[in-house]
Amino acid sequence: MQPSRDIRRLLEIMAALRTPGTGCPWDLEQDFASIAPYTVEEAYEVADAIARGDRVDLRDELGDLLLQVVYHARLAEEEGAFAFADVVEGITAKMIRRHPHVFGAARDLTPLQVKALWHEIKAQEKAGKAQARAQAGLPPKAEETGVLAGVPTALPALTRAWKLQAKAATVGFDWQDARLVLDKIREETAEIEEALDSREISAIREEIGDLLFVVANLARHVGADPEGCLQAANLKFERRFKGIEQALEAQGRSPAQAGLEELEALWQAVKRAEKRDRETPAAT
Repeated sequence: MQPSRDIRRLLEIMAALRTPGTGCPWDLEQDFASIAPYTVEEAYEVADAIARGDRVDLRDELGDLLLQVVYHARLAEEEGAFAFADVVEGITAKMIRRHPHVFGAARDLTPLQVKALWHEIKAQEKAGKAQARAQAGLPPKAEETGVLAGVPTALPALTRAWKLQAKAATVGFDWQDARLVLDKIREETAEIEEALDSREISAIREEIGDLLFVVANLARHVGADPEGCLQAANLKFERRFKGIEQALEAQGRSPAQAGLEELEALWQAVKRAEKRDRETPAAT
């Protein structure tokens, strides 16, 4: 079988992998639940390639993510639930439906009007889904009721916190100033201190969770993605710690052979070097 730019070839490959008797033994053992973790992982790989600005990797990772869509669609087709074409039809219909200002009669809308229209259409879609579930004899989904409905539990915790807070803000349950959120952070750190004094692990965990939740809210108030903020902090930590390792390697040593004071001194040296690099004008 030859590679192709046509999506049909990818569908044919997946069908071949899932064909009993001649397909791949590993692929034949998979189901929705076993493949789902790979789907999440591939989405993260896409985000990572974007963050690194690596377009070569991005092309490959988008292909891996597309394979996940094809995989799930094939599993559904084998069940008689839906096929890949139904997935494509569904998303194209949704995009057309949600953009009447582009594909319909609603023209010359302001960005604020577009956002309001988007939420109105989503509400109509939600009502339609609920009706379809009722007609199919399915019970209403508990998470589809109330202001906080529609925030998937499988999201990264910081992202889910951000989305839950944004939902609550739509009905006015929100701080009006980022500095008020900062005050709440100080309050939560004080409560962590109390929990640490009590030595109750459950209380400590709960207070740490509260602190992270409020920090996510602060990020939302300043228009920052809390997950992206933490990812950037992770990368910064990795970069600086690598600087420590390189400095010690030049001496024929490893971090395990250095004391905490020396490691901290090297850390500060790496930070100062980064600051100098940022402040030094690039050569022209």
